[in-house]
Amino acid sequence: MITKQLFGTFGGKDVFAYTLTNKNGASVTVLTYGGIMSKLIVPDRNGKMGDIICGFDSIADYVAERKSYFGAIIGRYGNRISGGGFTLNGERYNIALNENGRCHLHGGNVGFNRKIWDADAVTGEGFDRLVLTLFSPDGEEGYPGNLYVTVTYTFDDDNALTIHYEADSDRDTVLNLTSHTYYNLNGYDGGSVLEQELMINADRYDEVNELLLPYREPVPVEGTAFDFRTLRPIGQTYDHNFVINGKPGEFRPGAEAYDPKTGRTLTMYTDTPAVQLYTAGGMNGKTPFKGGVPEKLYHAFCLETQYSPDTPNRPYMPQCTLKAGEKYDSTTKYVFGVK
Repeated sequence: MITKQLFGTFGGKDVFAYTLTNKNGASVTVLTYGGIMSKLIVPDRNGKMGDIICGFDSIADYVAERKSYFGAIIGRYGNRISGGGFTLNGERYNIALNENGRCHLHGGNVGFNRKIWDADAVTGEGFDRLVLTLFSPDGEEGYPGNLYVTVTYTFDDDNALTIHYEADSDRDTVLNLTSHTYYNLNGYDGGSVLEQELMINADRYDEVNELLLPYREPVPVEGTAFDFRTLRPIGQTYDHNFVINGKPGEFRPGAEAYDPKTGRTLTMYTDTPAVQLYTAGGMNGKTPFKGGVPEKLYHAFCLETQYSPDTPNRPYMPQCTLKAGEKYDSTTKYVFGVK
């Protein structure tokens, strides 16, 4: 079942909330502003339903917290690009230094997280689907190519959420789409996630400098605080890229999370080369979450599937170049369960 409600307005345009509810009563809500996942309601080990996404009650709050990208689709480039630009086919492209005047972050000053997306709801046997589309003109935020983007959210009766990203461009460009959703398996009002447990299927990660930019090839996780190859408490703050084991482009396990208090689990599969673990170390308490819940440090974790940070300036990493006339096609799946 899919329902549609008016959520508010932005830039003189209506913003709608689409809720996809499966036969179990679990549901996901997506806004046409930013393609934001604003709610995800799934059961705990006792069957009690709870919302495990940190977000807000109004468009005004999402706009006020736009630099935290709560629940949004990120583009054209998720994560950071160094030096205010990149070179593609021998041509230099300059892009905004929108993070402290020193880095390009999450697509620039007006990324896909601040756009109103067109939406089409589709109901099928055993699943509901929301198809979002967006046009990004040539030169927007400095990126080349007229870009057509489709993001499809599918929620099925197995409590599995699939995000399918597609795009094509009339010029060669770079593209790195992701979802910046903030999860707390104890509920959005559940406090710190540092005691929740995490496994990341990665033997290597990116060391970063003071700008949170990688400065060399990925290094082994073994013997470091970045070794999540077995399930263990998160324990501390992270904002780091992990290179997922296996071949980029092949759909494979990427991560697993578990909350001992509620028994909720999240298992993530993806075809991307990497995933960014972010534990909300930048939360500042400025804007309360839904229902007035205070926003605190480490209130959530993000698993942002992606090409690695600064890929256009790191030729030794898998590249995110989208050739003119070719198709960008990537899928990430989150399965929610209990144990």
